[in-house]
Amino acid sequence: MNQIIAIDGDGVLLDNHQAYRQAWHKAFGVLPKLKDPLAYWPMDRWDVHQLDGADHDRFRKCFDYQFWSNVPAVPGAVDAALKLHEVGYELVCVTALDSQFESARLKNLQNLGFPIERVVATNNDRDQVSPKAAVLYSLKPVAFVDDYLPYLFGITAGIHKALILREPNGSPNIGPLLAAAHSQHDDLTDFVSWWIGQNEK
Repeated sequence: MNQIIAIDGDGVLLDNHQAYRQAWHKAFGVLPKLKDPLAYWPMDRWDVHQLDGADHDRFRKCFDYQFWSNVPAVPGAVDAALKLHEVGYELVCVTALDSQFESARLKNLQNLGFPIERVVATNNDRDQVSPKAAVLYSLKPVAFVDDYLPYLFGITAGIHKALILREPNGSPNIGPLLAAAHSQHDDLTDFVSWWIGQNEK
């Protein structure tokens, strides 16, 4: 094992809730109001409606290179990442994102001040094995941090799997399959404090 910690992008490092809201505003000229501050999924968090047809296409077109270059950071995430970097860890963002936006994600993270030099994009298949499993097998990090429980399935033994629980309403992070996570945390800041504390003993 080397001293890599692999970290997910959206929901752990980056605030996809706020980014979704801004994309809606760009597409339709309306900044959605908050509906449920405890919602896990952006569509449930904001006062928006289901899209189809031309409106759906119009919204999806907003998720372009510019969008993926400008997602805001989760509060506290930059400082948490810097603490890991300061104690000697190399941070790699392993993110379920179209590969054409890999460079946009790296630019985004670096512009925000994250000490990250490498982004690896994977597909977002929700199968019995995480779409990130092969990348993690190759990287061999000491830990992997994600906010989506199914992405912890099938990860190589020996990698610490940390689950960021985030907002509870509609969350997939529930039930007996939580046993797949070696540790559970409210956010990246909580994980970093716990991880450094554990490894200083």
